[in-house]
Amino acid sequence: MSVVSMILDKVGIRDVTLAQADDFEKWLLNYWWNKYSEERMNKRIIVENQIRDLNIRLTNGTVNKEYLQEINLPSDLVRDIRIDGLEELGLSSETTDDNKIIIKGKPVQAGDFDVKLCFKIKDWIDGEEISCLKIPVAFNPDPRSLWKNIPTDKETTSFFKEDSVCDYIKVEAKEGGEARKDIVVASQRGRSHAQEGKPRDDHYNVFHCEESGWYVLSVADGAGSAKYSRKGSQIACDTVVDFCKEQLKSNIEFETNIRDYQDAEDKANAQKVVGDMIYKILGTAAHKAYKAINDFAADKAVNNPDFAGVKTKDFATTLLLAICKKFDFGWFVATFWVGDGALCIYNADKNSFKLLGEPDEGEFSGQTRFLTMPEIFTDATSFYKRFRFSIEDDFTALFLMTDGVSDPMFETDVNLRSIDKWHQLYNSLQTGFPEDQISGVKFTDNNEESKYQLLRWLDFWSPGNHDDRTIAILY
Repeated sequence: MSVVSMILDKVGIRDVTLAQADDFEKWLLNYWWNKYSEERMNKRIIVENQIRDLNIRLTNGTVNKEYLQEINLPSDLVRDIRIDGLEELGLSSETTDDNKIIIKGKPVQAGDFDVKLCFKIKDWIDGEEISCLKIPVAFNPDPRSLWKNIPTDKETTSFFKEDSVCDYIKVEAKEGGEARKDIVVASQRGRSHAQEGKPRDDHYNVFHCEESGWYVLSVADGAGSAKYSRKGSQIACDTVVDFCKEQLKSNIEFETNIRDYQDAEDKANAQKVVGDMIYKILGTAAHKAYKAINDFAADKAVNNPDFAGVKTKDFATTLLLAICKKFDFGWFVATFWVGDGALCIYNADKNSFKLLGEPDEGEFSGQTRFLTMPEIFTDATSFYKRFRFSIEDDFTALFLMTDGVSDPMFETDVNLRSIDKWHQLYNSLQTGFPEDQISGVKFTDNNEESKYQLLRWLDFWSPGNHDDRTIAILY
């Protein structure tokens, strides 16, 4: 007698054949299995709908930018949660004991994707079917990948200049003496120009005279609205440096006036004497640069049909110029500034800085003044205010930079007067931009590699700031 026959007999149902008992057993199991399956399916549907009702969404991300997202699921409904499909997107996940999934990483693909949120129903035995729900996620392209870098065509570009350049002037310590400051400078074509294959408008020129000990540094930003500003910036930098080199190689009178000022009890009168000499040297250098640009434009307009109608304003450029020398009493620094950008003495040890001039504002916001404007030189009082000089015990760095650097680093002219912002600049120069995989500049003595480090540093990413970038540093 089968088990089912025994059970039936026990409840008073007798004379059941073996075939009937087997058939009843099959019917019974099938009936209750269907009931069981139906209940389980209903519970799965209920739980899955409850999870759907949570409206779980993954926020959008950006390729190559750190992504972090958390998802919380009710522990009284589900267990063993995970997300499939993350690895191919450059992401990973981890699950905590309280049913929290942490998604992180740097997305590697742009586009719209679906990942799977997988889980088991709470209290179901192992081996049960896993539930999976699709969750959409989108990643925007890395903005940097959208920029083109079209080389400037050397054959078709008037006044061609390389898209990026850098230099380093190593000033060896004299025998038995202490290390002397070196110059590192770099200039990088902006992304806005690279996008269209246009040339770099910035320029620089730097020099150290071994015989006299004078340093000369200049940077210039050719106006983006001026067709040949790249040539104007070059003429300006080369002219002022060449002139200052000649004036400073053996200028006993100037150096004597500087020493007299340092020792003078009547600082006001001694200051005027030094100021007049600075005006004579740097002011003449600036005027010679203006005249050189004016003469160049006039010659092209007359003698070259390709430049018919060209004017001085087509070569518009800013100019930052600094001369400095170490004396036994400290460093003497004198400057001239027209246009935007920044020129500053920075001392990290003393938590101090000194802005050596002010950015020029034009008639309207967002404008600036240029060396090529005749009115720069016609008002003697206004022109005289463009000069500064300072004597410092020492300093960490003397900075000259175009607005391609100062705008993203300082954002406003007000911030140029913030010591915290100058600390941030110097720190970023040293540490670089790890998120952009850009290392810093090593400001060690005789580090000729620093010119390449600085040029690489200029490639930092700053949304909305894609102008040419030039910076010269005496350190």
